Order: sequence, then C-alpha cells, then structure tokens
Amino acid sequence: MSPSADPARRTDSFPTPGPSRRRVLGAATGASLALAAGATGAATAADLPLLGTYDVVVVGSGAAGMTAALTAAKKGLSCVVLEKAPTFGGSAARSGAGIWIPNNPVILAAGVPDTPAKAATYLAAVVGPDVSAARQQAFLGNGPAMISFVMANSPLRFRWMEGYSDYYPELPRGLPGGRSMEPDQLDGTILGAELAHLNPAYMAVPAGMVVFSADYKWLTLAAVSAKGAAVATECLARGTRAALLGQKPLTMGQSLAAGLRAGLLAARVPVWLNTPLSDLFVENGAVTGAVVTQNGTSGLVRARRGVIVGSGGFEHNASMRAQYQRQPIGTAWTVGAKENTGDGILAGRRAGAALDLMDDAWWGPAIPLPDQPYFCLAERTLPGGLLVNAAGARFVNEAAPYSDVVHTMYERNPSAPDIPAWLIIDQNYRNRYLFKDVAPTFTFPDAWYTSGAAYKAWSLDDLAGRIGVPAAALRTTVSRFNGLALNGTDPDFHRGASAYDHYYTDPAILPNSSLAPLWLPPFHAFRIVPGDLGTKGGLATDARARVLRPDGTVIPGLYAAGNASAAVMGHSYAGAGSTIGPAMTFGYIAALDIAAT
Repeated sequence: MSPSADPARRTDSFPTPGPSRRRVLGAATGASLALAAGATGAATAADLPLLGTYDVVVVGSGAAGMTAALTAAKKGLSCVVLEKAPTFGGSAARSGAGIWIPNNPVILAAGVPDTPAKAATYLAAVVGPDVSAARQQAFLGNGPAMISFVMANSPLRFRWMEGYSDYYPELPRGLPGGRSMEPDQLDGTILGAELAHLNPAYMAVPAGMVVFSADYKWLTLAAVSAKGAAVATECLARGTRAALLGQKPLTMGQSLAAGLRAGLLAARVPVWLNTPLSDLFVENGAVTGAVVTQNGTSGLVRARRGVIVGSGGFEHNASMRAQYQRQPIGTAWTVGAKENTGDGILAGRRAGAALDLMDDAWWGPAIPLPDQPYFCLAERTLPGGLLVNAAGARFVNEAAPYSDVVHTMYERNPSAPDIPAWLIIDQNYRNRYLFKDVAPTFTFPDAWYTSGAAYKAWSLDDLAGRIGVPAAALRTTVSRFNGLALNGTDPDFHRGASAYDHYYTDPAILPNSSLAPLWLPPFHAFRIVPGDLGTKGGLATDARARVLRPDGTVIPGLYAAGNASAAVMGHSYAGAGSTIGPAMTFGYIAALDIAAT
C-alpha cells in the first residue's frame, strides 16, 4: 500500500444518534462514509508497524472468535486471533455454556424428537419479524454442521441438558424436554501452560467437585430431594476420580473455552493476548486489516481475505449503555467479561456499519452483591418466593424466562416503579434450598446486609419498612399469594402454566411445584435489578455474517459474530444457550464464506 492510501483509523467522535427502543441503525455521517470509501484518514500503513499478515484476522477469543478461527484454519487459511484481555475465553469462559442449536447430532442421538421443520417453526414463532428468515435459516441450517465440525477438530464433546425446556414450549414446535446441550467434562492438562491464561469462571465450582450446568437445579434441592443428594454425591465422585487420575477437570464455560483453545493449538493458530483492537483498517472501501495496540504501541495486522469481529458486546461501556438503553442502566449489574466495552462495534460503525438491537441485552434479574452481581436463575423460581415492586405488589410471573422478567421491569418502571424490585422469601425456603452458594439454614454474609443487597426481619411489616414498601400492601400481596399457592394456580400471572416454569422448582411441592406459601419468620428480601449476561445489539449482518451498511450493502472484508453483532434471536430468547449457539454458528459461517469467496 502506498503512503497515500487510506485506513479507517479515526479519532474523531461519531455523532450521537437519536433514541430508539426497537431498532437503531448506525447511520454513517458524510465523514464516515467518505472514510469507508477511502478518504484520507488519520494514519496510513506507512505510519504503522506491520505486526503480521494473515488470510483471516479474528478479533476476540470467545466462542464466536475461536470457532471462526478454527474453521478458517481447517479450510487451509492462515489465521490469527487478537484478544484484548490477558486471558482467552471471554464471556463464554465465565458462563454455564448452555448451547441452543436445534436438530444437532448430540441431541438427536439422545433421542430428542427434533426436525428442521420443527426448529424453523419454533424459532420463527419466538423471533417474529425482528430477524430475517434468511438469517434464521442460516443459523438453523449451519448449526448442526458446526457442532459436528467442532467435535471433529477439537477435544470438545457435548451432552444434552435433559429436561431443560425451551423457553416457550407452548409455542408451535417448542419442546418441553428442551434442545439445549452443554460441553462434557474436559481435562485442562491438555492445554499445558496455556491453561493459566483461561478466563476464570463467573462462579467457581466447589472444590473437589465436577459440576455440570444440568446438575445445578438438583444441587439446589440437595437438602430436600433424594435425587438432589444423589447428584451431589455424583459431582463429588467425579471430582475424586479426576483427582486420582491427576486431571484438572473443566466443565461448563471453562470446558468450552479450553476445548476450542486446544483445537487452535493443534491447528497452530496463534492467539495474541493483551492486544486490543484500536480500529479497523479500510482501503478503497474494503476492510483489509486491524489496527491494534501492543505494549502501548499501535500496529497493523493485515488481512488478505477478511476480518471477523467477535469482540463481544458493550456491557461495560457506560456511555454506550446510556446512549442506547433505557434507564436506569450502568455497568455494575452485568456479568459479562469486563473487557467488553464495544470496541469492535465502535470500529465497525466508524467503517460505515449499521447497528441493530442496541437497546436490548441478554437480560436477567440480578442481586447487586458487593463483590459482583449475582444472576438469579433458580432463586426467583423456587416455591416460597415472590417478586414485588416499590408498591409492594407482584408484577410478573417470577418463573418466566429471565429476559422476559427484565423486559417487564423496564416496560412497567415509568408508571409502576419496579427497579429495584424485591425477592421476598421466608425461612422455610431458606431451610430447604441452596441460595447462590449459601447452603440451607446457613446465614448470609454480613456484607450482603451492609451493602443493602439483602434484608431480614421477623415480620412482614418490619421487612416492608426496611425495604421501603408499604407494609399493608406487602401483607396483602403475601396473603393473596399464599392462597394461590395452596390452591396451586396463579390467575394473576400464570406462574407454573408453562413447562419452563417448573425447571428450577421443587417436585415435592404440590399441587404446583413452583408455588408455596410464605409463613415462617424471619422473612428475607433481596434487591433485584436488571442484570445481563451481555448486550445483544451490534453490527448488522446478513445470512453470511457479512457486516452491512445502513443502505443494506455489504462492507467488503468485514464479518461479525457473537455479541458484537445484532442477535439472530432478535428481542427474544429461544432457550438456554441462545447466546453461545448462534455465536459459534455465525463464526463458523463467516469463516466458511471467507474460504469460499
């Protein structure tokens, strides 16, 4: 490239677009369009040391990025992965690693009665008009092949999460038994010294145990369920076996990230840690590389064939969240990887990309504990608990899919404040169930109380005073809830009407396993805020994972997958693993398209 050629390395800020709650397009200004077309930028290739040239440059080492890189390498393309963090794995490594890919070989072998037609009908019903049929079909059509490819080219194996229902099993072709799967146990010693660079899990597995995501529901019930006790015993037995064999057992997101990294090691794909993306490099309207920072110095990594952005969402970028999302919002309630500050999304926007779904996230009710937010799954669903708003009234089906609960919180909050909301439980609940990692009957850490995340009182009136809700209203709400629980039906919010509502519940509670009365003091309240697993808006892409401009044309050489791209799930959430499954699939699609182009 001559010194006068033009990169897309800009330092000027992009104008703030108007607010939108449904669809936000990053409409490029004249300066941005000129830049994307090859107008003079802030630097040229001559200004930047060349750090390397590869067929494919992948930004981000999460599930999307590593799957893309593995696919590119196995298609005979040279590839490098650029990672901002000092660790690999991103948010995927921190997660439970549920993977939602219908009709894949693992779940079919387990006897799941899925077909392409069933999957297409269900996904269309879940997503609605927010995502094109072509993108939906690209995900469904390539997902099973991606899983087969990953198993053939890495040590990863997977297991069906039996009984973990699709999130809307009552919709056409939804499956009450579920389509979700998770990684099988993996021995971390296969990574050698590279294991030290694995991003830690969001919640560590108890020492000496090997726990799968599917075990969690039973561990919660270990004190009151024979099956729960048996599962706990098996988790301990797995840990003992691994220790005797000298293994370092990994499950969930740790297994997924380590397995993909092992595949890259075998394929000789370098992963450059501590190498954040500064910008995309654009020549004559095409993306031809990435500008990165290493050891405080900018450099250029050239891409002969394409750049795949898999750098995650913008959940830790306060200004972006304030710009695109509803208040109250911030960066303190997310459990996404701390490095996810929207770097790839911003770089794509400067290169002329459209943005979509920026107002949304992979939401879930969270308790803002002093060390980090706790993403509530079982706790709000177990019988003997209910959610109330500032008026002391219920406002939602507590057992609904977690994204729906937060959507409801935001929709109602302007007129009936429910941010924060309060999870109310009694001591009978505490005597029966694990809460986060605190065993039944055990006291919660003092820091939970001093931080205002938790409260305890010997009467509902006293508890109401502590959390600032009307005492009479709280008494009335609990009294009505108790009557509904004893009857086993919830005409107010239909808790227990969906098969999904019963996954994180207690089968011993009848007639409705998700409903039990609150009667035994002391009573407990936990502050509930709109947490998330990461944001779900980003670069607009087509069915081939190519990044689009606002006018629908393709930006040559630029691809995106994972949370750096607008989610194929639109504003909904089909089942456990609707983040990681599509992320891996569109990383795979992007690499295949580059190889075929």
